[in-house]
Amino acid sequence: MPYYRLKDLIKAIRACKTAADERAVIQKESAAIRTSFKEENNDARHSNVAKLLYIHMLGYPAHFGQIECLKLVASNRFADKRLGYLGIMLLLDENQEVLTLVTNSLKNDMNHSNMYIVGLALCTLGNISSPEMARDLCAEVEKLLGSSNVYIRKKAALCAMRIIRKVPELQENFLSKAKSLLSDRNHGVLLTATTLITEMCHRNPDTLVTFRKAVPLLVRHLKSLVSAGFSPEHDVTGVTDPFLQVKILRLMRILGKGDAEASEAMNDILAQVATNTESSKNVGNSILYETVLTIMEIQSESGLRVLAINILGKFLTNRDNNIRYVALTTLNKTVSIDTNAVQRHRNIILDCLRDGDISIRRRALELSFALINETNVRVLTRELLAFLEVADNEFKQGMTTKICLAADRFAPNKRWHIDTVLRVLKLAGNYVREEILSNFIRLIAQTKDLNAYTVQKLYAALKADISQESLTLASVWVIGEYGDILIKGGSFEEEELVKEVTEPDVVDLFESILAGPYANQVTREYVLTALMKLTSRFTSTPVIQRIQAILERYNTSIEVEIQQRAIEYTNLFKFDNIRPAVLERIPIPESKEETSRPTDDFSSGGGGGGSLLDLDGDSIATDVKKVNASENSQNTVDILATIFGSGPSDTTDNLTPSRSNPKDDIMSLFNTGPTTTTSPNLIENTPSANPLDDLITTSLPSTNENLLGLSSIKQIAPSQNTQTVNPLDSLMDLGSTKLSTAISPPTETNAPAYNKNGFKIGLSPFKDQNNPNILNINVTFHNVGVGSDVQNLLFQAAVPKTQRLQMQPPSSTTIAPGAIVTQTIRVANPQRVNVRLKLRIVYDTSAGGKVDDIAEFSGFPQDFW
Repeated sequence: MPYYRLKDLIKAIRACKTAADERAVIQKESAAIRTSFKEENNDARHSNVAKLLYIHMLGYPAHFGQIECLKLVASNRFADKRLGYLGIMLLLDENQEVLTLVTNSLKNDMNHSNMYIVGLALCTLGNISSPEMARDLCAEVEKLLGSSNVYIRKKAALCAMRIIRKVPELQENFLSKAKSLLSDRNHGVLLTATTLITEMCHRNPDTLVTFRKAVPLLVRHLKSLVSAGFSPEHDVTGVTDPFLQVKILRLMRILGKGDAEASEAMNDILAQVATNTESSKNVGNSILYETVLTIMEIQSESGLRVLAINILGKFLTNRDNNIRYVALTTLNKTVSIDTNAVQRHRNIILDCLRDGDISIRRRALELSFALINETNVRVLTRELLAFLEVADNEFKQGMTTKICLAADRFAPNKRWHIDTVLRVLKLAGNYVREEILSNFIRLIAQTKDLNAYTVQKLYAALKADISQESLTLASVWVIGEYGDILIKGGSFEEEELVKEVTEPDVVDLFESILAGPYANQVTREYVLTALMKLTSRFTSTPVIQRIQAILERYNTSIEVEIQQRAIEYTNLFKFDNIRPAVLERIPIPESKEETSRPTDDFSSGGGGGGSLLDLDGDSIATDVKKVNASENSQNTVDILATIFGSGPSDTTDNLTPSRSNPKDDIMSLFNTGPTTTTSPNLIENTPSANPLDDLITTSLPSTNENLLGLSSIKQIAPSQNTQTVNPLDSLMDLGSTKLSTAISPPTETNAPAYNKNGFKIGLSPFKDQNNPNILNINVTFHNVGVGSDVQNLLFQAAVPKTQRLQMQPPSSTTIAPGAIVTQTIRVANPQRVNVRLKLRIVYDTSAGGKVDDIAEFSGFPQDFW
C-alpha cells in the first residue's frame, strides 16, 4: 500500500528496525511513484516529487523524477514552481542534457511579476548553470541587476558570480552594474556586490584598475559600519553587520595589494577598525583577523603593521584554541614582513610549546625557529632543547635538523655550536639526519683548537649512553680520529669528577658497543674502522694486539660489508711500513657552510622561513645537493689545490686503478715504481665533501674498490666503454651516439702534455658546436722512440670538482714504433674556468718494461675555457 503523504512515508521509514526493512519500504514507494508518473496523475505530482526528493536525500535513486520536476516548474502555482526548482537543483547538474529544457522556463520566470518567482529562477540558475545557459541568460541577469527591487538585485548579483565562473569572458557585461551596486544602501545588496567584485578581481586582475577607484566608497561604508550606533536589524552581539565588514575588508585587501595610493586611503580606517572593534567575542575577533590580514597584505605604514601583530599577540592569550591556532598560523606568514614586531611576543610563543593541543605546539614550534637570529639564538635554542626533551617523537627529526641548522647559521662561537649539537645528539640521537651528523663531524675536523675538548665530551657522553645512534656514530668517529688526543688529555669529566682515560678504557667502551643491544651494521662499520685507526694512534702493543683480535672475530661475519672490512683491516697489519700512512687523519674538509646554511632559509631581518620551517623529510637533502652544486665554483682554488697538490699538503697520486685483490689495493695506492711520485700522507690528500665518506662507505662495495673507497677517477679501456659513458649521459647529454654531430672540427692547436722515454702525448682542444660549456679534446699518443711496441696502454684523467669528464676508448691499446693512436676526451666546464687535467699513463713495452707515470696539464688557451 503506497503512502500518500510525505509525513506518512517519513514515519514508515523511521519505524524500520533494519536496513533491509528500509530498502523494502523505499522500493515499494518508488514503484508506486513510478506508476503514478506513468498515469500522468497531476493531482498527486506535487506530493510524489516531494517524497522522491526525500528518498533522494536518503541516498536512493530518484533520477526518474527529473521530467516531473520540469512539469512542476511549468505550473502557474508558486508552490509547484518552488518544489520543481528545488527538485531540479537536487536531481540535475550542469552536465545533463535535460537541463536545456529548463532554459526557457528560467527565462520566462525571470520576467515574472512576482519577485519571489524571479528569485526562484535566479537561485536555480546560480546553482546549476552550465556555460550554455550562462550565455543564453546573461542578458536577463544583467537587466535584473538594475532592478528597483532589493531582493531581486541581491539574487541577481550572486547569479552573475556563477555566470562569471562558468564563462569568464562575460565579465565585462557586469562591470558597470557591479560598480553601481556599491552605492546601494541595502546591506544585503552591498554584501553580494562586494562578493561579486571580489570574484571579478580574482578572475581578471585587469579589473583591479577599474575598482580601485571605488576604494573611497568602500572606506566610507566601512567607516559608517564601525561608527554606527545600535541597529537591531544588523546587530550581531554588539557588532554592526560583521559579515559585511569582513567582505569589505577582503575586497580592500585585494584592491590595496601593490598599490600605494589605494593603501594610503585605507590606512586610517584600518587603524580605526583595529582599535575600536571589541575583541571579547568571536564576532569581533573575526573582524580583527581580517583587518590584520588586510594590513599585512597592502602597503601599510610600519606602525599599522606593529598594531596588527600586537592584535595577533593578544589572540595568543585567548583561551580558545582555535583563535590561538589562527594567530600562530598568521604570525608564521607575517614573520618575514616585520620580524622585530613578532619578536616582542616571543615569550608567549614559547609558552605555546607547552600547550596541550598538538596543532598549537606544531605551529608554535615553526614560529620559534623562524624567530631565531644572532641576538636571541642562545635563549631560543635553550628553550627548544628543553622542548626537545619532552617532545613527541613525530617532532624530533624535524627539530633536530632545524636546531642544528640554526646553530650553524647563528652560532656565537664554535664551542657553543659543538655543545649545542652534542646536546641534540644526547636528547634525540636516534632522530638525527645523516647530513646533520656529517656537518657536525666536518665542524669538529675544522675546529682543531677544540679537538681535545670535543673528544673528551663525546667520550663522556658515549660512556653514559650508547642507545642514541647518531651520538654513537659521531663519538666513535671522533675517538677513532683523535684517540691519541683523548689519551694525552688524560682525563674527562663524569658527574663533576675528573677521571683518567687509558687505551684499554677506550677499547672496552668500543667492545661494549659491539656487544650491546643497540649495535647495527652501520654502527659496527664505524667501530671497526675506528678501532683500526686507533692502532696507529695508540702505542701499547697489548692494546693493538687486542684490537687485532677483535677485528679477526669479524672475518667470518655474515654481513658481507663487515666481513670485507675486517679481512682488509686484518691484512693491513702485515704491512706495518705503510699502515700508519694509510690510517693517518683525514685532511680538514673543505668549508661547505652552505650545505647547512641555505641562503634562503633565513630572512635578512633575522627571522626565517625556508628549510627551518619545512617539515618535509626530503627537502633538506634536496637543498644541500643544490647548494653544493652552486657553491663549487667559489671553492675552485681550494679544490684544485687539494686535487693537484698545490696547497700546503703533500703531493700525492689518488688516481689509482681498481684491483681485484685487497692487498693490491693498498700496494697500488703506494706504488713505489720509479716514475710515480707518492707521499706518506696519501690519505690526507684525498678530498672528500663528506667526512663520513672518509670513514666508511655505507653502500656495499665490491672487492675491486680500494680499501678506503678512494677510487674516484675515470679509467677507460675499450672493454669499459659503455660503463663509462652512461653516468654523464644523463647530466650533460654526452652520449657517444651524438659525438658525430656535436663535435666541431679540431683547430690546429696541439699542446704537448707529456714527453718522456720516447713517448709523446698531445692535446688538441676544440669547442663543442651544440654546447659552449663543453670542451672536446683529441688526445694523440705517439710512439716516437720507445724502441719497441707500446702495449696495454691505459690512459686515465681527472678534472676539478667543478667540471665533469667523459672519455671515449682509444683507437688501439697497442702502438707500433712511429705509429699514432688517438682518443677523445669531453670536459663539461660550466664555470668557464681553466681546464686542469691530471693524467696517468700506464703501458708495457714488448721488451718487457713497464711504465706508470703521472703528468699534469693546464696550458689550454683562454679561448677554449
